[in-house]
Amino acid sequence: MGQTLTGLLTSVRAIAGRPGSPAPGRTGGGPDPALLAALRHCGDHLAALAASGPLTDARRTRLIASIGALTTACSTPGADAFDALLRTGQQALDSGGEAGARLALALADEATALRGRSKGAWRLRGNALDALGLREEAITAYERHLALQQNAAASRDVERRIATLRAAGDRIDEALALVGDAAGDGAGVGAGAGAVRLSRRLPAAEARAAFTELVRRRTAELGAADPAVRRLAALYAEHRRLSDHDPMADPLLGGAEPIGVPGLRRLVAGRTVCLVADTPRTAEQEQRPGSSLAALIEGYDLVVRCDAPRHAAPTARTDLHVCTLRGDTPWKGPRWDRRAGTRLVFGDPLPHWRLALRSRLVPGAQDRIGDASLRRPLHDPALIGGTADGEGPASTAYTVLRLLDFLGTPARVDLIGFEGPAAFSPREREWIGARTGTTDDTAVRITLR
Repeated sequence: MGQTLTGLLTSVRAIAGRPGSPAPGRTGGGPDPALLAALRHCGDHLAALAASGPLTDARRTRLIASIGALTTACSTPGADAFDALLRTGQQALDSGGEAGARLALALADEATALRGRSKGAWRLRGNALDALGLREEAITAYERHLALQQNAAASRDVERRIATLRAAGDRIDEALALVGDAAGDGAGVGAGAGAVRLSRRLPAAEARAAFTELVRRRTAELGAADPAVRRLAALYAEHRRLSDHDPMADPLLGGAEPIGVPGLRRLVAGRTVCLVADTPRTAEQEQRPGSSLAALIEGYDLVVRCDAPRHAAPTARTDLHVCTLRGDTPWKGPRWDRRAGTRLVFGDPLPHWRLALRSRLVPGAQDRIGDASLRRPLHDPALIGGTADGEGPASTAYTVLRLLDFLGTPARVDLIGFEGPAAFSPREREWIGARTGTTDDTAVRITLR
């Protein structure tokens, strides 16, 4: 691929010129200047890819092939390269990352310069701006697309996306009004360089960080019980959910119903819950006919199991399965094919979490799947909102215990089979110990509520 990439870069430079240099002279009938500018953007991106080392990502390989097709179209007299330009922009967007989104935006700009009434060009521009977090600009591009789109059915996804982006911005506007932003240009909390500025026109990542800091400071100043602070926190939670939620239905969820914080709170309300450890001893006793431990577990309203069970029987009852994404490519793990009533997946960043769900969920293996509002409960200010410490990532069992404790609606929460110091880290054992009501050594049961 390295030689192919180098050869393609040479071809692109030969047609379009190097960055900062005028394009080679062409006689009549040559490529449009906008196409040459698009090729120069592609050349810059190829040069960056070549400098990054060997390519192993299939999405980038597809992007390189698309750039090759665009280069061929631009060098073929009489060929219409516009469709190849749009395909390359979409492949750039699909390749992921900020660099891919910026290339897609640059190609979309050249496409709209070539054909100002192209629905596809304005849709590509809106998608690229959206991926970069420039949501108000994305709305403008999406609206241009809708103005040109005559097919009502094809417009619905874009209309839903515009509604979601506007709703997220409206939550920011209400927060600004709540904290008394008289200037109307963003909430200023604090003084000097430490002031917090929040505006719906900020890029998505900056708006999220500013909103988080605004909630933190207001809570510190007025206390969590203050009505204005409670409303501000609710607006923040809604903004986060609107920012994270994919507005388009995802058929790859296999018919499972998404469940958020309110739905999970209702699911566990007034019920007895047991979290069962995946150990050889527990699994052996649970499978033994007439086992007292099996009868004990069967008596709970909700049975919770964590991660990929190695010892529990495939048919072991699981009402709530909880797992944490680990590693750099969590979407490549084994599929979640064990039957569970509800499945929660903890993970960050959001694109990795989404891809893991789409890659590893098995249709029919769960009735409900936790949505993005439940993917990082320990560090989400709308939920537990703790900060990371030096002990490394939290265990899945500890995370779900903290989440159940935060929800506060189960009648009882017990741990079964969590023996010895290896089950939890020192920090986690300290938290559990402070909330332990009773301990039953015979069943290895720890009652938290």
